[in-house]
Amino acid sequence: MLQNLWTRSVLAVSQARERDEGQTLVEYALIIALVSVALIAALGAVTGSIEGVFSDIKSALDGAI
Repeated sequence: MLQNLWTRSVLAVSQARERDEGQTLVEYALIIALVSVALIAALGAVTGSIEGVFSDIKSALDGAI
């Protein structure tokens, strides 16, 4: 999915370079790329916390039986 999005972005950027109004498209593509990197980093940071919560829930449920 991300590779498909990346390919489309690269194609759009390369086509946009031929037009003057394509500058805005390039800026949007850069913003999308930066937001994607930030989201991936945030997901990596939150993953450990989520695993800990599910581990606590599992332990509580195992102790209830």
